[in-house]
Amino acid sequence: MMKSINPYNQEVVFEIAEWSNKDVEKAIDKADAQYKSWREVPFSERSLLMKAAGQEMRKNANEYAQIITQEMGKPIAQSLAEVEKCANLCDFYAENAPVMLADKIIETDADKSYVSYEPIGVVMAIMPWNYPFWQVMRFAVPALMAGNVGLLKHASNVMKSAISIEKIFERAGFPAGCFTNLPIGSKMVEEIIRNPKVKAVTLTGSEATGRAVAAVAGSEIKKTVLELGGSNALVVFADCNLQQTVKTCVQARFQNAGQSCIAGKRLLVEASIVAEFTKAFLEEASKLRSGDPLSKETTIGTMARIDLAEELEKQLQDALEKGAAVLLGGKRDKAYFEPTVVGNVTTEMAIFKEEVFGPLIGITTFKDEEEAVALSNHSPFGLGVTIFTEDFEKVSRLVPKFDEGAVFVNELVKSDQRLPFGGVKNSGYGRELSQDGIQEFVNKKTVYIKKYK
Repeated sequence: MMKSINPYNQEVVFEIAEWSNKDVEKAIDKADAQYKSWREVPFSERSLLMKAAGQEMRKNANEYAQIITQEMGKPIAQSLAEVEKCANLCDFYAENAPVMLADKIIETDADKSYVSYEPIGVVMAIMPWNYPFWQVMRFAVPALMAGNVGLLKHASNVMKSAISIEKIFERAGFPAGCFTNLPIGSKMVEEIIRNPKVKAVTLTGSEATGRAVAAVAGSEIKKTVLELGGSNALVVFADCNLQQTVKTCVQARFQNAGQSCIAGKRLLVEASIVAEFTKAFLEEASKLRSGDPLSKETTIGTMARIDLAEELEKQLQDALEKGAAVLLGGKRDKAYFEPTVVGNVTTEMAIFKEEVFGPLIGITTFKDEEEAVALSNHSPFGLGVTIFTEDFEKVSRLVPKFDEGAVFVNELVKSDQRLPFGGVKNSGYGRELSQDGIQEFVNKKTVYIKKYK
C-alpha cells in the first residue's frame, strides 16, 4: 500500500494499493488509443474543457487545498493560493494555446513554407510533493492543450493529490485516457519510459533522479525536460530598499517552509550593511507563526516528512562544525523545523554548496559586485537569482554575468505562466510555461510547398 501521512500529526491521510505491471500496461494502451482521437479535437473544444477544469478547481478550492495541506504540511492559505494559480493556468492556455501553436509562415523560395506544431503522443510526468497540484498542472495543461495525453507518476506521499488532479480532468469532461494517474513506485519508471507508446518524459525532482531518467530516455532517443532544483542566491547590495528587501527575502526563503526549488537559499549581503540587514531580517523572520497548517493564522508549516527534517538538521550541524553560528531557531521536533538563520557561512559548508530544502538559510558577505557575482555562480545549480538594488544601471551590467535560468530584481524568483521557467547547469534543461513550455512536447514540422509552373 502507498500511504500519505500528515506530517503535522503523523496520521494516515490516504492509502491506495500500488498498481501491477499489467495495470500500467493497460493504462498506457488506453492513453495511446485516446491520443489518436484527442489530437483531432479542435482547439475550440479543448479550450472549453480546460476552462471547465479551472472552474472545477475554483468551485472546490477548499477541498483541494485541504488535501494539499494534510498531505505535505503547507499552511492552508498557501494551499488555496496554489489551487487558484492552477485554475489561472487553465484559463491562460485555454485562451492562448491556439495562437501559440498556430502555423508559422516563413518566407523562402517556396510558394509556401511554414512550421506546424503537432502533438507527439503520450507524455509521462514524474512529479514531486512540494507543490503537489501546481507542478503537475504546469505540465498537464499545456500538454493537453497541444493535443498530447499525459501519464503521471506522482510522489508516493501525495497520492490523494494525484488522484484529485485526475478527477479534476474527469469532472471537467476530458475523455478517459487524456490524463491518467499511475499509483506506482519508482521501480516501475524505467519500464514505462522504455515503452514505445510513451514518447517523452518530463521530470521535476532531484539531480540524481534527473540523471537516471535522462539516461534511460536518452538510450531510447526520447525527449526530456528536466527541472532539478536550485540553490538560488539572494544578493543584497548596500543601495537596496532595506525594508522591502528584508520582507521579500523572508518570503523567498520561508514560503512553503523553504521547500521549493526556486526558494532563496543563500543570502549574500554586502559587508557594509550586513549588521543592519541581519538585525532586520531576524526581526522579520521571528514574526512567522507556526502551528496547525489548517489554521489560517499559521504562516509556516511543517516539513513534508520527518526524514527531510532530519537531513536539514545534518546540513545545519555541518555548518556549525565548520564555524557558522545560529542566529535564530535551529531546533527540530519530528517534521517541524524552526525558521533558522545562520551567520558566518562560507563556501565550504554544506548549506552553501548543496540545495537546502527547508526553512534554513545562511548569510555570507561580499565586498563588491565582482565578488557578489562570483559567490552566486559558485554553485552547481543555475535556476535563478534575485538581486536587490536601486541602481538599475548596475542591473544592466550584472544580468548577463549570472549563470542562471532567471534573474529577478527586487522580487523573489517565481514561476509565471507568461514567462518561460527552467534552469541551466545541474538545474536541468528545457522550459515550462509560456509559449516555450507548450512547444517543448510538439513536433515542429517544416512544410515546404513548391508549385510547378
